[in-house]
Amino acid sequence: MSHSDEKLLLANVSRRGLLKGLAGGSALLLAARWDLGLANEQAQFGAGAMPGGWVDDPNVFIHIDSGGVVTIVNNRAEMGQGIRTSLVMVAADELGADWDRVRARQANADQDKYGNQNTDGSRSMRHWYDPMRRAAAAARLMLEQAAANQWDVPVHEVKTDIHKVVHTATGRELGFGELAKAARELDVPGRDALVLKSASELRFIGKESGLINGELKSAHPKAIDGEDIVTGKAVFGGDVDLEDTLYAVVARPPVYGARVKSVDDSDALKVTGVKKVVRIEGTGQPAAFSPLGGVAVVASNTWAAMEGRRALKIEWDRGPAGDNAGYTSEAYREALEKRAQSPGKVIRQRGDVEAALEKADTRVSATYYMPHMAQAPMEPPVAVVRIRDGKAEAWAPVQNPRATREGIAGVLEMDLENVTVHQTLLGGGFGRKSKPDFVTEAAQVAKAFEGQPVKLQWSREDDIHHAYFHAVSVDHLEAGLDSDGKATSWRHRTLSPSIASLFAPDPKHKAEFELGMGFNTMPFSIPAIRLENPPASAHVRIGWFRSVYNLPHAWAIQSFAHELAQAAGRDHRDYLLELLGPDREVHNLTVGDGWNYGEDPDMYPIDTARMRRVIERATEEAGWGRETGKGRGLGLAFHHSFVSYTAVVFDVEVDDEGELTIHRADIAFDCGPQANPERIRAQMEGSVVMGIGVALKSEVTFEDGVAQQGNFDKYLIPRMPDAPKVVRVHLIDNPDDAMGGVGEPGFPPVAPALCNAIHAATGKRIRRLPVGDQLKA
Repeated sequence: MSHSDEKLLLANVSRRGLLKGLAGGSALLLAARWDLGLANEQAQFGAGAMPGGWVDDPNVFIHIDSGGVVTIVNNRAEMGQGIRTSLVMVAADELGADWDRVRARQANADQDKYGNQNTDGSRSMRHWYDPMRRAAAAARLMLEQAAANQWDVPVHEVKTDIHKVVHTATGRELGFGELAKAARELDVPGRDALVLKSASELRFIGKESGLINGELKSAHPKAIDGEDIVTGKAVFGGDVDLEDTLYAVVARPPVYGARVKSVDDSDALKVTGVKKVVRIEGTGQPAAFSPLGGVAVVASNTWAAMEGRRALKIEWDRGPAGDNAGYTSEAYREALEKRAQSPGKVIRQRGDVEAALEKADTRVSATYYMPHMAQAPMEPPVAVVRIRDGKAEAWAPVQNPRATREGIAGVLEMDLENVTVHQTLLGGGFGRKSKPDFVTEAAQVAKAFEGQPVKLQWSREDDIHHAYFHAVSVDHLEAGLDSDGKATSWRHRTLSPSIASLFAPDPKHKAEFELGMGFNTMPFSIPAIRLENPPASAHVRIGWFRSVYNLPHAWAIQSFAHELAQAAGRDHRDYLLELLGPDREVHNLTVGDGWNYGEDPDMYPIDTARMRRVIERATEEAGWGRETGKGRGLGLAFHHSFVSYTAVVFDVEVDDEGELTIHRADIAFDCGPQANPERIRAQMEGSVVMGIGVALKSEVTFEDGVAQQGNFDKYLIPRMPDAPKVVRVHLIDNPDDAMGGVGEPGFPPVAPALCNAIHAATGKRIRRLPVGDQLKA
């Protein structure tokens, strides 16, 4: 959502009872929301960012009680990215609160009260930074006005200090708690009256802490729930245990779209502790966020439920062998690679590619493959649901509380107001927990035990076998070079099943928002460009995985750019900068014919100067061009995604036995203004490690429609020896630009940078992920 021209509405809601347990007789409770009366051309930037859109009516609640404790309601999911600390920190800093007297309260699912609560798309901070600051500024001005009234002095003579208001002329002071009751009686200042703090007045926003690239930075507030997390007090989904809870696991169809033909549960019911076996209805294809269906075993403990599931005898109707039941990864890859040799749906075209290729002095072509992957968060899906007195209550680690609430209401045929969803901490998400099928499953099972809570637990095998898989991708690229090695033509065909296949009959072509993830936004200044999208069918549940389609697009484009540099006999960095061409804003994307992460393309253009800066910064810090010695090399890649800019350089070594050592990673990142640099650095470090896993290890394969990996012995993730010995993060602060995303944009360039480094070290070209044993061949 663009916040350039919208009207922020602030309201004193202390006496309306909106937040039960917060508002009280001596409390100030301030809410902020964006005006719904936006012009259509502005409102659509937010609504277009996810299938189905959302209502752009977010609320911020800031509460100050008579004891001076400040409670800020967080409406976003905390899954390790630190958003609960960062958003609260922004408000606390603008307010002038003492961090030790600030509390965070997690919002339940309630779109009418809190607006859009969907935590994905790297938009929590970029959409909430301004409302948080302005709501806090309003509260600060109200406290100052209350103090001025009490002292009978002009308001310009008072100023907020840390957790108190001071009369500058006399030194008199009043604490926030002492002023809360009086402030609650005041009108909220209008937007024009709000004055945000200057950079020099801020204590937290934009400040760094700890040892940063060898330099000790200033102190920074500790994570608001960090101590609870490391001491085991924090409540994740699996920590919720209510009195008289029953425990359930589900036997799900081995093939997407399969159904139960018959079930013999006699042996399962003999297992000690098993209470009941419950059929779960699935929706087949398209699945959306609904359960796959199957058979649930409910018991007095999880182990008994799992033993009961093992004893079930289920006959599955897998459907026609030529459909999902015949889906085999290797055959599918070969089919996509063959299809990539033929023209596809034209997405973008400039100049005559065929003519330019015919005239080229050198032609280069390559085909790149990226497999299915599962999000595999450390905490597998889990949910607790209790139904009683015509109402349902759920506790779950979900990224999308609204869809969770609506899913429960739908499956139980309840009115939405009778469903409560408590959002717990998430032990990782990466997009998996945006799909609340596991909570809807729990609701279906709990319906058979009204009045008694049911905890439905997924195992790691359940999680990987029945994921919303990252799409397999084949990308075929061709380019022509002139006698000087300059690129004169570029053709790119990308083939992947679409996430849209979840919500409607399989479209076989990527959706607009998928193509907008680094494909039709390719920024190279090449005279003739043709981008095509041949068809690719979906045979498993396709869902968003961190960075989504930016991963295969960046992997292919940045690998191919390196191949062109090699063919031209040029230094890779210099060649990339030449491909970018002159500094300019790329406006080939508009809301009508493309996708820009739900943002106004005029406010968030694709800026090649910012791309150039991250490339130059990463290569400078990495010592680009230095001698590395035999078996060692540097590799580079960059990418623009989620309206931010990233470049990565790896320094790697490969010995004679094919063993890879990653000596160092340098990652340069530009997201515009930086609210919490410490968390930005952590996200970049995490992106590097997760990206190494994508490049080297992670793959889900299918035989006859069945996932062949089920745990971390076969679905491989990076281990300690795979990580770089050193990760250096280089943040580029652009305080005057619009704020970009952080959680996802560091991820896409990692795999191509690593594979380009492997080529520099060994001369081996990697075109198929994961690398696996290719270095030992």
